[in-house]
Amino acid sequence: MKANEPLPERPPEDRRQVKARRTREALAEAAVELVLERGLGAVTVEAIAERADVTRRTFSRHFSGKEDAALDFTRADGARINAALRARPESEPPLLAYRGAVADWLADHESPGWHHRPRLRELYAAVDEEPALFAAYERIRVDAQDESVRIIADRLGTDPARDLRPEVVVGAAAGVLTAALRAWARGTDKDATDLAALVATAYDALVGEAARATATVTGVPSENSASRE
Repeated sequence: MKANEPLPERPPEDRRQVKARRTREALAEAAVELVLERGLGAVTVEAIAERADVTRRTFSRHFSGKEDAALDFTRADGARINAALRARPESEPPLLAYRGAVADWLADHESPGWHHRPRLRELYAAVDEEPALFAAYERIRVDAQDESVRIIADRLGTDPARDLRPEVVVGAAAGVLTAALRAWARGTDKDATDLAALVATAYDALVGEAARATATVTGVPSENSASRE
């Protein structure tokens, strides 16, 4: 896809798809509300289904457990980052393309990400404290990153099973995003820290450290390393 070329329009959903999506969103929202109100250990699948006004069986059609439901927003945003990654200009180096995709996601005001929702910072912070939430988050994160690797491999025209570059790029870029999110989550609701600014700072740190490492190996000072001296 060329730069500035509009994203292809999604095919319209039929009535059944719309109903299923809304049911899933209602269950996910109910799971988030209950986990924040009661704590993960005190929440049951039945309580989530009741809050969303659906049956236990309906819950099981959408989610494997309460942790999966509470973290469904991360799965949706991972898919949006990957969609933005596919749409980045083909001329961009992979690391820059991933950084641009994250920036596009953060700047999307028409469909704002989960980080704009009330108390979601609190839920994200709980991921580090609740082993079950952390395990569910890791499964979702790995799935999203696997897709990112496939996208980067396609951009490079290579086989990720034989070429480490896609895995390395995604591992580094996604790791930077995770570091910024964890720093953001450690803030408070009164903290004015801007997530987009944190992400930009984190990516700058990665690029700066890579430049310094390259300068050390090659013996050629980089702009970043020279500015530190």
